[in-house]
This record gives sequence, C-alpha cells and structure tokens, in this order.
Amino acid sequence: MLIGEVARRSGVSARMLRHYESLGLVRPSGRTGSGYREYSGEDIRRIFHIESLRSLGLSLREAGRALDDPGFTPSELVGDLVRRTRERIAAETELLARLRRIDAADPTGWEDVLQTVALLQALGSKSADVRQRAALSSADEVPVPVEALVEAVLSEPEPNVAGALRWALARSGDGGPALLADGLDSPEAAVRERAVRSLAELPGEEATGHLRDALTHPDAVVRGYAALELGTRGDADALPTLIDMIVEGRNDTDAADALSVLASDPATADRIATGLTDRLALAPASATAPASAPARGRLTQALAGIPGPKASDALVELSHDPDPAVALTAAYLLGLREAR
Repeated sequence: MLIGEVARRSGVSARMLRHYESLGLVRPSGRTGSGYREYSGEDIRRIFHIESLRSLGLSLREAGRALDDPGFTPSELVGDLVRRTRERIAAETELLARLRRIDAADPTGWEDVLQTVALLQALGSKSADVRQRAALSSADEVPVPVEALVEAVLSEPEPNVAGALRWALARSGDGGPALLADGLDSPEAAVRERAVRSLAELPGEEATGHLRDALTHPDAVVRGYAALELGTRGDADALPTLIDMIVEGRNDTDAADALSVLASDPATADRIATGLTDRLALAPASATAPASAPARGRLTQALAGIPGPKASDALVELSHDPDPAVALTAAYLLGLREAR
C-alpha cells in the first residue's frame, strides 16, 4: 500500500508518516519499481499502535520504546502519565476559573482585563500584606468577581487579611451568601469556620437565612457563630443554640450577651428565662453529678441580663439553691436588680 493510501485509511498525514520514518518508528517494508514507499499490513498495524499510545499521552520516543523494548513494563510510565494528566487538568481548571472570573468582571477594555488579572494575582500572592492590599483596593479599582473573593476568604489563614476579604465581600453585591453557604459543607473544619464567619458579616435576608440553616449544622463551631450573629440580629431562632453554648461552656459569655440583646423584647425575655430555668432543672445540684455545677453557675449568671418577672422569680428560687455558689450568685444578681 502506497503512502497516500495509508494516509487516507489511517488518518495520519503523509508528512507525519515521513516523520515517523525519519525517527525510525515505522519503516516501509518495501519499495515499488518506481521507488515509492510501500507499506505492509504489519507496517499499518504498527502505525495504529503508535497512534493508540500517543492518544494516551505518550511521546513518540516513549511509544517507540514501548513497542520495541521486550523488557519494557508499562506500570511506571502509566503512573507518570496519570500524574502528568492530573497536573494538566489542574492547570486547565485553574485557567478556566480565572477566565470565568475575568468574564464575570464584565471588562470593557483590555485595561480592565489587565487590572482584574493583577488583582487576582495579588489575591493569590504568598505575601499577606499584598493579599490584604488587594482586598482593600478591590472596591476602588476594577471590582474582583465574587467567586474569587469567596475562594480567597475561605482559604485565607491570616486573620487581618481574612477580615479585609470579608469587608470586600460584604461590599461586592449579590452571590456571596450562596457561595459561602456551599463552604459550610467543606470537609475541612477551618474552611467551615471561615464560611460561617464571613456569612455573619454579610447583611441582608439571604445571609440571615443561611445562618438560620446553619443552626442545625453538625459542626458545633458553625452552629455557635451562626447563633451569635442571629442573636445580635434579633432572631429568636438562635435561642436553643445560645442556651446550649452556655451549658457547654462554648463562648458562653458571648452567648449570654446575645441572649440579653434578644431579651429587649418582653415576650422573648420570658422565653429566654423559661429556657434557662428549664436547663437548670435538667442539671440539678447533686454531689453525685459535680460536672453539672459549672453549667448551673453559667445558666444562673446568664439570667442577669434577662429582664422581666420570670427571670426575677427564677433568681429568687435559685438564691436558696443547695449549691452555695449558685445561691450566692443568684442573691447577688437579685441585689443588683433591686438596686436598679
């Protein structure tokens, strides 16, 4: 079979077939009387074998070695191909993400494109100072796409830089709350914490809704940050979680402060007082349960910031508690109420 027919049937151009021959990969088995290359069936099979190996990412040299070296074992080369392919996919994925972010910035000219690229590069800098300056300047120059800010804030370990990124994200417009809510499902605890803390700094009902959903999150840290922020927003859905935090001693002082904010509403104040006293009843003073004593003390102290008759009645009862520390704390708090 002549070279033109081989090229037509195999899909490999005549020029590439000549290149194969120059590399010693495929040598035509014969020549016609006129000196034209003539390929045998075995030659054509070898061409297809080379093309198959090339489709896996092998170089021409690697393909030739695989076909000609009887002692060649493919495992090491295939493992290397896997590694190289993963690296290439990662690089292409990063490029695609960058292009999408530039497109989301809706540039009007190449100057906008270059500014956006410069900001994206600065956000990925190894220098915390450079990342912080990029975050702070993002609102004054070409805006950084929300997706890039969310990715940066979820991966930022430096507190000052993270604060600047959250500030920039709060000023960036729509899209941030939903993307941050996705971060709550991360397998990494640090990413989940960054996501909920960032949500807590975003205004609006959408962010508040995601924070409400976070109250049932399996991660206690996520639940805690969500409850503290919802408490400051006057959202009574946070009550059970805030009381749990006081019982468990997790940011209990901040939780008590959030309860006092919620207690500005008289009806909510009665709910809080009832919730605190109910938990006190579940942790009675007992010499056989010393672990409950700190929790009872924290619950009693939390009543200090709750106005209304229910909280006062609870303190009166607690002033006669079998636990001297609880009784003393309750009596002290009652004295402060009377003084006011």
